[in-house]
Amino acid sequence: MKKYMSILTLIITSVFMEAQTSTILDTIYANDTKNVVLFFPEPIRQGITGSDNFVFTYNREKEQYFGLLQAKQGKESNLLVININGSVFSYIVRYKAQLSKLNYFIPMTSSIGNEKPKVEDSIQSKTFEKSIDNSTYYYQNFCSYLLDRRQYLGRHTRRNNGVVMRLETIVFDKEALYFVIQIRNNSTLDYDLNFLNISVETRQKGKRKSLQRLYIEPIFKHHLPSKIVVNETVRLIYVMPKFSLSNDRRVILELNEKRGERNIELKVSHKYINNPN
Repeated sequence: MKKYMSILTLIITSVFMEAQTSTILDTIYANDTKNVVLFFPEPIRQGITGSDNFVFTYNREKEQYFGLLQAKQGKESNLLVININGSVFSYIVRYKAQLSKLNYFIPMTSSIGNEKPKVEDSIQSKTFEKSIDNSTYYYQNFCSYLLDRRQYLGRHTRRNNGVVMRLETIVFDKEALYFVIQIRNNSTLDYDLNFLNISVETRQKGKRKSLQRLYIEPIFKHHLPSKIVVNETVRLIYVMPKFSLSNDRRVILELNEKRGERNIELKVSHKYINNPN
């Protein structure tokens, strides 16, 4: 058993040698007459001391947050504790006849690292970032293609005091819906855009008819302006996740002016959402 513990200690110590040498380890004192209690932020999965004159006990059958440290007189050693989440804690342990501290509450910030290699996480993160970059590049190019052509759904236009919003078309491509929108400012004042939202509105049937709206977060926004100056026309695209609607639902495009009341709501029937270009 002692041979096994010595080999295991050597392996774990070598694995975390770099982290330990680059970190100044705290010292915990113990003796053979009192229990020194260590409370960890997560339950203890494994605890090992580097020398037989130090003993660290914890519940191996039931997850618990604390362990007990005792020591016999002898040379200093080290204590290595691993929580169930893989967090690693390492301390210098020394014998001391008179103890001034019996309880240690260990914060997560005291962890020297995690036993799970970070290389895999780094690779996954870079792959994810690359995927996002590729998607953004595709959305940008396809949006530019759609803005180069003209295609209209029909009479989907609303206006308020010289500000006109028009839904030119809805295009389906690669599990996404592209809403091509035109906003024209024919008024004598610049239009400061507060927000442009796309929501699904449900019409409740029955004696008490009511409307409920559910906002849909765009995947990508192309050429969304913050201001539309006088006599300017802008064309933009909202890329939405693919969805379909029943006949009791419809889409609402809501254009809202910052510090103004030239707000516009444009309603789009479910049949245009279910049958995009």
